[in-house]
Amino acid sequence: MSTRTEALSERFETAFMPNYGVPPVAIARGEGSVVWDVDGRRYLDLIGGIAVTSLGHGHPALVEAVSRQVAVLAHTSNLFLHEPEVLLAERLIGLLGGPAKVFLANSGTEANEAALKLAIKYGRAHGRSYFVAAEMGFHGRTLGALSLTGKASIRDQFGPFPIDVRFVPYGDADALKNAVTGDCAAVFLEPTQGEAGVVPPPDGYFAAAREICSSAGALLVADEIQSAIGRTGHWFAHQAEGVLPDVLTLAKGLGGGMPIGACIGFGEAGTIFEKGDHGSTFGGNPVSCAAALAVLDTIEREGLLEHVEAVGRRLADGIAAISHPLLKGVRGRGLWLAAVLTSARAGQVQAAAQEAGFLVNAVQPDAVRLAPPLVVTEAEVSSFLDAFPAILEAADV
Repeated sequence: MSTRTEALSERFETAFMPNYGVPPVAIARGEGSVVWDVDGRRYLDLIGGIAVTSLGHGHPALVEAVSRQVAVLAHTSNLFLHEPEVLLAERLIGLLGGPAKVFLANSGTEANEAALKLAIKYGRAHGRSYFVAAEMGFHGRTLGALSLTGKASIRDQFGPFPIDVRFVPYGDADALKNAVTGDCAAVFLEPTQGEAGVVPPPDGYFAAAREICSSAGALLVADEIQSAIGRTGHWFAHQAEGVLPDVLTLAKGLGGGMPIGACIGFGEAGTIFEKGDHGSTFGGNPVSCAAALAVLDTIEREGLLEHVEAVGRRLADGIAAISHPLLKGVRGRGLWLAAVLTSARAGQVQAAAQEAGFLVNAVQPDAVRLAPPLVVTEAEVSSFLDAFPAILEAADV
């Protein structure tokens, strides 16, 4: 007799394009950091919708904010304004320390598309013709964002691209300096590379990037789609080095599960767009803005930045203390970590973790990404650490 998961998987495969394959778990509901599949099996969610479900599943503050807003006003389009979008923009600017201006979109890719259009306009106004991004960086899958993504396996088959992008090794400040000349319009960088396997740069790299861009007159665009909104223990990861980019892109954790993205320009960069230069029918949706405000309020009210630092340290230290031939170490910060393996067995680790009741992500062949909800508890982290040696053992066969 087939399970409900198997039956739903068959329907999924019949109905959907094959770009995702068939996901291995069919989730029915969630509560906090725990989810249950359609067959009633319980899992500790240690990937959080790929760093999206900041408050976990079913958080009362998010439920109340979304329910209240959708009952009052669900959509306006950009032909009209509404207070939730203004409140959200003001709140983000306040957290960043302004002066800045905000464009609201629906996703990270769209936020990066807005940043790219802004940078193109800046480049043309100043006679600058090319862009710089990092090898193995990830900025999205639409053609503009994909042109900045330094991962050949997902990029090359869709070229050629409409802009000139020059890729440099991530973390190499000398290579970045050599690539950024007076003809460079903008540099796109992640404070830590997410899809590459949660790869942080050397200390001081982002500060060096800021200096390089300032000296050359190029815009520094910080892609914080994954790393922002408390994920690393700071509101925004770039704040750890005290560096202010010219443009910042946000999404994922900002909405706590509701679709939203933001492109924020600081100073002059916030005034590059003029009326009619860019737009979005659903960008700034009242319900998504209400959700984002609830996320920000709850992180502040519940002291989640400090919680992320403490629980993230417990998780990282616990992984580092495990001795197993398959485990090389751990990298990352806060609740954005990767367990690094000695061989390409991440897929097997993900499968063994699932079998043991934990959802993790084989983000690279030798790296397992952990990005649980910011509300994950010490006890939940401990339960994973207790199970992880056996998970590694099951994967290393």
